[in-house]
Amino acid sequence: MTGGTVSLDAFQTATLGLLVFLVGAGVTRRLPALRAFNIPEPVTGGLIAAAVLLAIRVAGGPGVTFDLVLRDYLVVLFFAGIGLNARLSDLARGGRRLAVLVGLTTLLILMQNLAALAIAPAFGLPASAAVLLGSASLIGGHGTTIAWSTEVERITGTAGLAELGVATATLGLVVAALTGGPLARFLIDRHRLTPAEDDEQPVGVAYGDEAQRPITALGLMHALFVLHLVILVGMGLHEAIRSAGLFLPLFVPCMLVAIAGSNLYPLVLPDAPRVARSPALALVTDLALGAFLAMSLMSMDVAALSGTGALVAVSLVIQTLLALAFILFLVFRLLGRDYTAAVLSAGFAGFSLGATPTAIANMTAVTKRHGPAPIAFVVLPLVSAFFVDLANAAVIQGFLGAFGR
Repeated sequence: MTGGTVSLDAFQTATLGLLVFLVGAGVTRRLPALRAFNIPEPVTGGLIAAAVLLAIRVAGGPGVTFDLVLRDYLVVLFFAGIGLNARLSDLARGGRRLAVLVGLTTLLILMQNLAALAIAPAFGLPASAAVLLGSASLIGGHGTTIAWSTEVERITGTAGLAELGVATATLGLVVAALTGGPLARFLIDRHRLTPAEDDEQPVGVAYGDEAQRPITALGLMHALFVLHLVILVGMGLHEAIRSAGLFLPLFVPCMLVAIAGSNLYPLVLPDAPRVARSPALALVTDLALGAFLAMSLMSMDVAALSGTGALVAVSLVIQTLLALAFILFLVFRLLGRDYTAAVLSAGFAGFSLGATPTAIANMTAVTKRHGPAPIAFVVLPLVSAFFVDLANAAVIQGFLGAFGR
C-alpha cells in the first residue's frame, strides 16, 4: 500500500478477475431474471466488484490499482478465436448486413456528435468539446477518448476535458452491458424469432449444454497452441501495419490472420484435425471474454466519476435513448428483422455505447439462451473493430474542423 492505494500486479489482478467472473456466473445462474434478460455473467460480477471497491473507498479504505497486462492478452486471444470460427461462406452470407451495418454505424457517429453539440453549450462547454460527449467516448471508447482529448483541449483551451470523456466512456460501457441483452429479448419475444436449425454456436457454451459438448485436455491444448500461432503471425502483421503509418489495435490483425488461416487450412490439409468451432475453442473464447470483461468492469474507477455531475448524466440519458431508438427503428429493420438481426441489435447496443468486447458479450449472452447466430459473430467484429475506427476518426476530424474554436 502506498499513499492509501493498494497496487495489484498482473497475477493478482488476473486471480481477482477470475473470482469476479465466478461470482458473476454464480449470481446469474441463481437469479433467473438475469438470464432471462441476457445480462452477461462477467457484467454481473464486474459491477458487483466495482460497487464493493467503491464502498471500501467511501468508507475511508484504500483505492486499488490494477496491472491489466493479462487482460490485454485475453482480448487478443478472444478475437483470434472469433477469427478461427469465421467461415468465408458466413461472411458471404452476411455481406449485405456488413455493408448496411457500416452505413448505419457511420450515421450514428454523426447523430451522436450532433446530439452532443446540442448538449455541450447548455453546460458552458465549447462546441468542439461535444465529440467527447459523443462518438469519441461512446462508439470510440476509452482509447479514442484519450487519443482525441489532448487535441480538443488544445483547440478549446479548456482543461479537464479528458476526465469528462473518460467518465462518459466508463458509464457508457456499463449502460451498453445492461441494455443489449434486454433489447434483444424484447425483439425476439415480440417477433417470435428463432435461430436457424443448422447453425452452430461459435462462441461460448449454451446454458445446459455443458455436459453434451465433451472437451479433452488434448483438444484444449490444441486450441491454445493454434491461437498462439495465430497471435504470433498477427503480431508480425501488426508491426508491418504500424510501419506503414496505420494504427490498428493488435486484436484486429490477429483476427484477420485467424480468418485467413482457418479458411485456408482445410484446403491445404483436408484430413487434419480442426480447431474451428470445436468445443475446446468455444470454451477458450468464453473464458477469455468473461475474464477480460470482468477485469475491465472491476477496474473501473467509479469514485473518479463523482465530479462529472449532471452533464454526463444528462448526456448519457439522451445518447442512450438515441441509440435504442436508432436500433429499434433502423438497425433491426434494415438488417432483416430476423433472429440474426436481433442478436446484432444486442451487439450494436454494446459497441455504440460501450466497446467491441461488450458487444460480443451481449451477443454471447443472447445466443447462450436463445440459440446460435454465427453470421453475427463475423459481421459485427469486422465493423466494430475495423471500420468504426476509420469512420469515427474521419467524422471527429471533420467535426473539429467545422466547430473547433
